[in-house]
Amino acid sequence: MNNYNNIPPLPQPSATQAAPQQSEWSLTTYMTQVMRKVYVKMTLGLLLTALTSWLVISNEAIMSLFINVNGYEAGPTTLLWVLCFAELALVFILSMAINKLSSPMAAFLFYVYALINGITLTPIFLIYTMSSIALTFFVTAGVFLAMSIYGYTTKSDLTKFGTYMVMALIGLIVCTIINIFWANSVMDWIISFAGVAIFIGLTAWDTQKIKQMAQETDEANASKLATLGALSLYLDFINLFLYLLRLLGSRE
Repeated sequence: MNNYNNIPPLPQPSATQAAPQQSEWSLTTYMTQVMRKVYVKMTLGLLLTALTSWLVISNEAIMSLFINVNGYEAGPTTLLWVLCFAELALVFILSMAINKLSSPMAAFLFYVYALINGITLTPIFLIYTMSSIALTFFVTAGVFLAMSIYGYTTKSDLTKFGTYMVMALIGLIVCTIINIFWANSVMDWIISFAGVAIFIGLTAWDTQKIKQMAQETDEANASKLATLGALSLYLDFINLFLYLLRLLGSRE
């Protein structure tokens, strides 16, 4: 499972700095522009991840740096494990130290994360057929788009719902760890369905949360919010894709 983070609070603007008070932009226009930046950064992150995975899987010399292939068995190299821990570190830095980072540095770290994630996702190309990966990607894109639109347009407050989703996510992580040792196929299916449901819900909740923060964030912090929002939705998309792949993917 990929990492998941909640967006930390950014410094609140003063009364004279608040986005709603800016004469050149209405609140709606300003919020729309911030959300557009979120989706652009997220899309660029996904494209970087896909391109990186394709470059690694298409070059045996590069792939051998990250995956040991011995006969019919394949396993991660030490370097791949190092990159997995690097991903955790990057998410921690972006989540906890965002206010100490410049906007360009925050964006740079996000794209570095997306690149590394492209490498760590490479093994799925050795497990599932390319056609099933492509199909799952398009299904994920459709579901994600629908739920993100819902989260952006709904008048309902999803705060309590999001809290339940985070609690369910914690339970999912615990069950996943247990099943690593138990290796129960029925539990694996339950975990996969639960993962899909949880990240569908989190997509809507995160979208609404980012929208609400965009209403309260001044121009000086808008770029940082866009980066954090892109990271949050990027993680929702990747995790939703991986859980759907467990259900829809055809193995080699």
